[in-house]
Amino acid sequence: MTTVLLVAGSPSERSRSAALLAAVQQRLRERVVRTDRLALRTLDAEALLQADVGHPDVVEAARRVAEAGAIVVATPVYKAAYSGVLKVFLDVLPQSAFKGKTVLPLATGGSPHHMLALDYALRPVLQSLGARLILPGVYATDAQVVVTPEGAHQLAPELSTRLDDAVDALVAETGAQAAHAGSFAPVPFAQVRCSV
Repeated sequence: MTTVLLVAGSPSERSRSAALLAAVQQRLRERVVRTDRLALRTLDAEALLQADVGHPDVVEAARRVAEAGAIVVATPVYKAAYSGVLKVFLDVLPQSAFKGKTVLPLATGGSPHHMLALDYALRPVLQSLGARLILPGVYATDAQVVVTPEGAHQLAPELSTRLDDAVDALVAETGAQAAHAGSFAPVPFAQVRCSV
Protein backbone atom coordinates (compact mmCIF):
# COMPACT_ATOMS: atom_id res chain seq x y z
CA MET A 1 0.00 0.00 0.00
CA THR A 2 1.33 3.43 -0.90
CA THR A 3 2.21 5.78 1.93
CA VAL A 4 1.80 9.52 1.44
CA LEU A 5 4.46 11.52 3.29
CA LEU A 6 3.16 14.85 4.59
CA VAL A 7 6.03 17.33 4.94
CA ALA A 8 5.32 20.25 7.27
CA GLY A 9 7.61 23.08 6.19
CA SER A 10 6.59 25.65 8.77
CA PRO A 11 8.98 26.65 11.56
CA SER A 12 5.91 26.95 13.84
CA GLU A 13 3.98 24.06 15.36
CA ARG A 14 0.63 25.81 14.92
CA SER A 15 0.46 27.49 11.57
CA ARG A 16 -1.94 27.86 8.70
CA SER A 17 0.21 25.66 6.47
CA ALA A 18 0.18 22.97 9.18
CA ALA A 19 -3.63 23.32 9.27
CA LEU A 20 -3.76 22.76 5.49
CA LEU A 21 -1.59 19.69 5.89
CA ALA A 22 -3.84 18.37 8.67
CA ALA A 23 -6.89 18.87 6.44
CA VAL A 24 -5.21 16.89 3.65
CA GLN A 25 -4.22 14.15 6.11
CA GLN A 26 -7.82 13.89 7.32
CA ARG A 27 -9.08 13.60 3.74
CA LEU A 28 -6.52 10.90 2.93
CA ARG A 29 -7.47 8.91 6.02
CA GLU A 30 -11.14 9.12 5.01
CA ARG A 31 -10.08 7.51 1.72
CA VAL A 32 -8.20 4.79 3.65
CA VAL A 33 -4.78 6.02 2.56
CA ARG A 34 -1.80 5.47 4.84
CA THR A 35 0.01 8.69 5.80
CA ASP A 36 3.23 9.63 7.56
CA ARG A 37 3.92 13.15 8.79
CA LEU A 38 7.34 14.79 8.92
CA ALA A 39 7.61 18.11 10.77
CA LEU A 40 10.83 19.72 9.54
CA ARG A 41 10.99 22.04 12.55
CA THR A 42 11.75 18.98 14.74
CA LEU A 43 14.89 18.05 12.79
CA ASP A 44 18.28 19.11 14.09
CA ALA A 45 18.71 22.70 12.86
CA GLU A 46 22.50 22.62 12.91
CA ALA A 47 22.56 19.43 10.82
CA LEU A 48 20.23 21.01 8.24
CA LEU A 49 22.15 24.29 8.08
CA GLN A 50 25.50 22.54 7.77
CA ALA A 51 24.09 20.01 5.25
CA ASP A 52 25.22 17.14 7.49
CA VAL A 53 23.76 14.30 5.42
CA GLY A 54 25.16 11.75 7.88
CA HIS A 55 23.27 13.15 10.87
CA PRO A 56 20.67 10.64 12.18
CA ASP A 57 17.81 13.16 11.78
CA VAL A 58 18.71 13.81 8.14
CA VAL A 59 19.27 10.12 7.38
CA GLU A 60 15.89 9.18 8.90
CA ALA A 61 14.05 11.98 7.09
CA ALA A 62 15.64 11.00 3.76
CA ARG A 63 14.63 7.37 4.37
CA ARG A 64 11.02 8.40 4.94
CA VAL A 65 11.05 10.41 1.71
CA ALA A 66 12.55 7.45 -0.18
CA GLU A 67 9.93 5.02 1.14
CA ALA A 68 6.94 7.26 0.42
CA GLY A 69 4.88 6.70 -2.69
CA ALA A 70 3.78 10.33 -2.85
CA ILE A 71 4.69 13.57 -1.10
CA VAL A 72 2.58 16.50 0.12
CA VAL A 73 4.67 19.58 0.92
CA ALA A 74 3.13 22.42 2.95
CA THR A 75 4.85 25.73 3.54
CA PRO A 76 4.13 29.29 4.55
CA VAL A 77 5.21 31.91 2.03
CA TYR A 78 7.63 34.51 3.33
CA LYS A 79 8.82 37.34 1.07
CA ALA A 80 7.44 35.57 -2.02
CA ALA A 81 9.31 32.32 -1.31
CA TYR A 82 8.79 29.09 0.60
CA SER A 83 10.14 28.72 4.15
CA GLY A 84 13.83 28.54 4.95
CA VAL A 85 13.46 25.29 6.89
CA LEU A 86 11.92 23.69 3.80
CA LYS A 87 14.73 25.11 1.64
CA VAL A 88 17.51 23.65 3.77
CA PHE A 89 15.70 20.30 3.98
CA LEU A 90 15.26 20.04 0.22
CA ASP A 91 18.93 21.00 -0.17
CA VAL A 92 20.15 18.01 1.89
CA LEU A 93 18.07 15.46 0.01
CA PRO A 94 19.68 13.43 -2.79
CA GLN A 95 19.17 14.91 -6.27
CA SER A 96 16.72 12.13 -7.21
CA ALA A 97 14.87 12.05 -3.86
CA PHE A 98 11.44 12.55 -5.48
CA LYS A 99 12.10 10.36 -8.53
CA GLY A 100 8.93 8.62 -9.64
CA LYS A 101 6.81 10.33 -7.00
CA THR A 102 3.71 12.48 -7.30
CA VAL A 103 3.97 15.69 -5.29
CA LEU A 104 1.18 17.97 -4.08
CA PRO A 105 2.41 21.42 -2.99
CA LEU A 106 0.43 23.49 -0.47
CA ALA A 107 1.17 27.04 0.66
CA THR A 108 -0.30 29.79 2.78
CA GLY A 109 0.37 33.50 2.73
CA GLY A 110 -0.91 36.82 3.96
CA SER A 111 -2.46 37.84 0.65
CA PRO A 112 -3.27 36.50 -2.82
CA HIS A 113 -0.24 38.40 -4.16
CA HIS A 114 2.08 35.56 -3.14
CA MET A 115 0.22 32.67 -4.73
CA LEU A 116 2.67 32.45 -7.63
CA ALA A 117 5.39 31.41 -5.18
CA LEU A 118 4.12 27.85 -5.64
CA ASP A 119 4.84 27.93 -9.36
CA TYR A 120 7.88 30.18 -9.54
CA ALA A 121 9.76 29.30 -6.36
CA LEU A 122 8.73 25.82 -5.16
CA ARG A 123 7.78 23.94 -8.33
CA PRO A 124 11.24 24.21 -9.99
CA VAL A 125 12.94 22.80 -6.88
CA LEU A 126 10.48 19.89 -6.67
CA GLN A 127 11.05 19.23 -10.37
CA SER A 128 14.83 19.28 -9.89
CA LEU A 129 14.44 16.50 -7.29
CA GLY A 130 12.97 14.26 -10.00
CA ALA A 131 9.25 14.35 -9.20
CA ARG A 132 7.27 12.31 -11.74
CA LEU A 133 4.30 14.63 -11.46
CA ILE A 134 3.71 17.86 -9.57
CA LEU A 135 0.00 18.38 -9.12
CA PRO A 136 -1.52 21.87 -9.26
CA GLY A 137 -0.78 23.43 -5.90
CA VAL A 138 -3.28 24.77 -3.40
CA TYR A 139 -2.62 28.26 -2.06
CA ALA A 140 -4.61 29.74 0.80
CA THR A 141 -4.61 33.21 2.27
CA ASP A 142 -4.61 33.79 6.01
CA ALA A 143 -8.27 34.79 5.81
CA GLN A 144 -9.17 31.36 4.40
CA VAL A 145 -7.62 29.39 7.27
CA VAL A 146 -8.66 30.22 10.83
CA VAL A 147 -6.50 28.58 13.51
CA THR A 148 -7.73 28.59 17.11
CA PRO A 149 -5.39 28.91 20.13
CA GLU A 150 -6.01 25.19 20.79
CA GLY A 151 -4.66 24.32 17.34
CA ALA A 152 -7.97 23.49 15.66
CA HIS A 153 -8.65 24.99 12.27
CA GLN A 154 -11.55 26.05 10.10
CA LEU A 155 -11.25 26.34 6.34
CA ALA A 156 -13.24 28.58 4.04
CA PRO A 157 -15.74 26.51 1.99
CA GLU A 158 -14.05 27.32 -1.33
CA LEU A 159 -10.67 26.26 0.05
CA SER A 160 -12.16 23.07 1.44
CA THR A 161 -13.49 22.23 -2.03
CA ARG A 162 -10.08 22.86 -3.61
CA LEU A 163 -8.45 20.54 -1.06
CA ASP A 164 -11.02 17.83 -1.81
CA ASP A 165 -10.17 18.11 -5.52
CA ALA A 166 -6.43 18.07 -4.83
CA VAL A 167 -6.66 14.96 -2.64
CA ASP A 168 -8.85 13.23 -5.24
CA ALA A 169 -6.20 13.97 -7.87
CA LEU A 170 -3.42 12.72 -5.59
CA VAL A 171 -5.22 9.47 -4.87
CA ALA A 172 -6.07 8.95 -8.55
CA GLU A 173 -2.49 9.59 -9.69
CA THR A 174 -0.80 7.38 -7.11
CA GLY A 175 -3.33 4.59 -6.76
CA ALA A 176 -2.88 5.27 -3.04
CA GLN A 177 -6.37 4.26 -2.00
CA ALA A 178 -6.35 1.01 -0.15
CA ALA A 179 -8.71 -1.82 -0.95
CA HIS A 180 -11.58 -1.72 1.51
CA ALA A 181 -11.92 -4.65 3.86
CA GLY A 182 -14.22 -7.28 2.45
CA SER A 183 -13.86 -6.16 -1.16
CA PHE A 184 -13.10 -8.67 -3.90
CA ALA A 185 -9.74 -9.00 -5.57
CA PRO A 186 -9.63 -7.88 -9.22
CA VAL A 187 -10.67 -10.60 -11.68
CA PRO A 188 -9.03 -10.69 -15.13
CA PHE A 189 -11.57 -10.25 -17.91
CA ALA A 190 -10.60 -13.62 -19.45
CA GLN A 191 -11.87 -15.34 -16.30
CA VAL A 192 -15.30 -13.70 -16.33
CA ARG A 193 -18.10 -16.16 -17.22
CA CYS A 194 -21.50 -14.93 -18.29
CA SER A 195 -24.68 -16.83 -18.94
CA VAL A 196 -27.63 -15.49 -20.86
